[in-house]
Amino acid sequence: MSNMSTVQVEQWENTFESHVQSIDAVDAGHDINHIKRVVKSAKNFCHTEQANMWVVLPAAWLHDCVQVAKDSPQRSQASLLAADQALILLTQWQYPQQHLPNIHHAIVAHSFSANVTCESLEAKVVQDADRMDALGAIGICRTLLVGAGFGNALTFHEDPFCYDRKPDDKAAIIDHFYTKLLKLKDSFQTQSALEEAAKRDQFMRQFLQQLEQEMI
Repeated sequence: MSNMSTVQVEQWENTFESHVQSIDAVDAGHDINHIKRVVKSAKNFCHTEQANMWVVLPAAWLHDCVQVAKDSPQRSQASLLAADQALILLTQWQYPQQHLPNIHHAIVAHSFSANVTCESLEAKVVQDADRMDALGAIGICRTLLVGAGFGNALTFHEDPFCYDRKPDDKAAIIDHFYTKLLKLKDSFQTQSALEEAAKRDQFMRQFLQQLEQEMI
């Protein structure tokens, strides 16, 4: 039962999407479109890496089914809260129970802030898919959206590209590239994700170079 049929994928995705559409996003970077992009990447990586779609698909759809704001003291618990809620939902929907423990782990481990080690291929796939949405053109867009939502300036007034100061993404949006995003490339765990991450990382660096040329 490791491979879902196309019909099963479509049937379960209808159930998952109907639910996540009702979730209020905590910020512009974690809306339904983010979830759909993560699902798309997770399905691609799942096929390439030959992971178990019965685990990957619900974990990707429900990884943010409980959302906690980035500035909340509960932020590091968000993925655990989502994993617990996902199991409640999947049980209600009569999802095959043998997959629930692995789904729970994949959701818990997907989070950057939770810092939980992935213990299965499926967890690696889901983590890679979620992390991929922080890179490339979409990563730039999400960073600008979320940073603006917090009311942060685009760049810090001194040393805006962090050559001689410690970056602080609470002070300026662009600092987030230096505190987190430019460090992600080598953190991916599947080969297919590593290859895509390298391309997206290069695009972000080119964007920053162009931005600096236009500003300095």
